Amino acid sequence: MMFRSSEKAFMQDIVHHPYDAVIVPGFPYNGQNWERVLKMRIHWAKFLYEKGYAQNIIFSGSAVATPYIESRVMAAYAEELGIPAGNLFTEEKAEHSTENVYYSFCMARDLGFRKVALATDPYQNSYMRKFVSKFDLPIAFLPTVLDTLRSLDMQEPRVDLHNTMGKSFVKLSHRENFFQRFRGTLGGYIVWHEKDIKKKKFAKRFKNRIIPSSALSREP
Repeated sequence: MMFRSSEKAFMQDIVHHPYDAVIVPGFPYNGQNWERVLKMRIHWAKFLYEKGYAQNIIFSGSAVATPYIESRVMAAYAEELGIPAGNLFTEEKAEHSTENVYYSFCMARDLGFRKVALATDPYQNSYMRKFVSKFDLPIAFLPTVLDTLRSLDMQEPRVDLHNTMGKSFVKLSHRENFFQRFRGTLGGYIVWHEKDIKKKKFAKRFKNRIIPSSALSREP
C-alpha cells in the first residue's frame, strides 16, 4: 500500500515539472560502502535530474551516526555519477528528518528556487507528507518509484571522501536519548522562520524557536 501511495504521489506532482530543486534527505555513510537506502536516494536524484524533472539537487544532513557529513557524501557520489557540481547543494545542519525537509526548504528559498519537491524513499515520504501538510509548506513530492528504480544501472562509483568528515564528531545517540531523538524526528528542535508559521497555535507553541521576519530583513 505504501509503495502504491508513493507512486500515486509521484504521478500527481511530476506533471508540474521542472522543479527548481528537489530535496534529498541524508542517510549515514558507514565509511566503507553505500547501503541500500543511500544508494537508492542518490540514484533517484540522478534520475530526476537527467530526466529534466529537477534542475538542482539539495542533499541534506549533518554528521549524525558516523563522522561523515551525510549531505557531502551524497553530493560527492552524485557529482561522480554525472550531476554537475554547480547543480548540487548541501544543507549540513539537519540532524533529524523533519529538519532535513525544513532547513533545505529554507535554503532553496534563499537561493531563489520557487518550485521545490521532496525526493525520498516511500517509507520516509509517507510521514514527511504529514509534516509538510501540518505546516502547509509549499513542497511537492517526487518519491522513489521502485519499478523505475529497478530499471536503473545503480553502479557505485569510486569517490574521494576526504573532505566529507566533520570535526569533533560525537554520535547523535550519545548526545540525545531515545525520547530526545524522537522529539527531533517530530520537529521538536526546528528553529522556524516567522513567515512559515501560519497557525496561531504553532506561533504560541514555538514562540522560543521562531526567527522574526524583522530579524531576517536586517541580515546582510
